[in-house]
Amino acid sequence: MAVVNLQHVPVRVAPGRRLTQLFAGLALYGASMALQIEAVLGLAPWDVLHEALNKVTGLSFGTITAITGAIVMLCWIPLRQRPGVGTIANIVLISVSVDVTLFLLPTPDSLPVRIAFLAAGIVLNGLATAAYIGARLGPGPRDGLMTGIANRFGFSIRWVRTGIEVAVLATGWLLGGTVGIGTALYAVAIGPLAQLFLPLVSWKTIDPTINSGEAGS
Repeated sequence: MAVVNLQHVPVRVAPGRRLTQLFAGLALYGASMALQIEAVLGLAPWDVLHEALNKVTGLSFGTITAITGAIVMLCWIPLRQRPGVGTIANIVLISVSVDVTLFLLPTPDSLPVRIAFLAAGIVLNGLATAAYIGARLGPGPRDGLMTGIANRFGFSIRWVRTGIEVAVLATGWLLGGTVGIGTALYAVAIGPLAQLFLPLVSWKTIDPTINSGEAGS
């Protein structure tokens, strides 16, 4: 499989197309996150941690998501990752999107509907992840950790993402977060899904000087 270039590209390059993809991807991410929560079949690994912190602090899922994202950014320092427009937008928009969707979306009683919520949430989350990373405006805090490790050590996005999800899951579970079949499915599927969608939505530069210059910017 061809390597997808995920290096940051300045916002001045094709801003209309890329900002639209970024914001749509972030909104979809928050909505897909809410779908998995409302399915009540097991939370995504990061949300197991978010739920545990929610129980302790009483803050909303969105607020906990934003605070956790800011803390994760500290892990970027040894990876030499640099934040971009997408990084800040990630912290703000996902937290708003998940809280709004949770407010509007009822929790279904029917098991088939809950299964559909879970399946849709996982697939859409993979697409959303690829969409906002592929806009190349700076990954979100969690995905910056993922791409930073992948780029620095030459590992596959699929395996790095899966490894991070498993580690976060264990931490969240130890702190009292809810784990279920949906948790296992997400942890196994999200890495391959993100890697599958990335070549389809990743923005590709036409001018090679853009890529050659951005590494030192």
